[in-house]
Amino acid sequence: MSRLLLSTWSIARAPSRHQLAHQASYSLRKAHIPPSRSGATSTMHSIRLAALSDRRMSTSTLHSGETRKDSGTLADRYKLVFFVPNENAETCKEAIFATGAGSFPGGKYTKCCFQTIGTGQFLPNDGANPTIGAVGVVEKCEEARIEVMCLGREVMLSAVDALVNAHPYEEVAYEVYRMENV
Repeated sequence: MSRLLLSTWSIARAPSRHQLAHQASYSLRKAHIPPSRSGATSTMHSIRLAALSDRRMSTSTLHSGETRKDSGTLADRYKLVFFVPNENAETCKEAIFATGAGSFPGGKYTKCCFQTIGTGQFLPNDGANPTIGAVGVVEKCEEARIEVMCLGREVMLSAVDALVNAHPYEEVAYEVYRMENV
């Protein structure tokens, strides 16, 4: 059962049933779903895409020294999200990328991230030494939200350290999420 993944993709999203059924790494299966109250079972609800990988790997080496486990799942992945003034975004990204963060398994893509621009707000209180703004005054400034994937806990921890060292603020706003391997 661990090798079977039922997805909620509908046939409407696929080019055709015939094309889906003949893809090398997927096979189309009819899932058992109880009939609706009217007694009819909708094709859209009764068909699920069962992802059955024909490529079974016992252990293989991935980028940054991570390995695929015998169960076929990827090594732990994390999402690092942080906020930084636009003028410091490239410096922080390069520091993080130098740790191996922003790479996809296999190493075909590196320095990957997603970046959006927004408005950050903060109030420096007594004892603060703000890089931007003044103590006691609400500050609003344009910042970038940057999201980077980290392969492995060690890469994630190194990326957070690099971010804290490269970031201009005395209190760095960042979040780390563990990603599910599905």
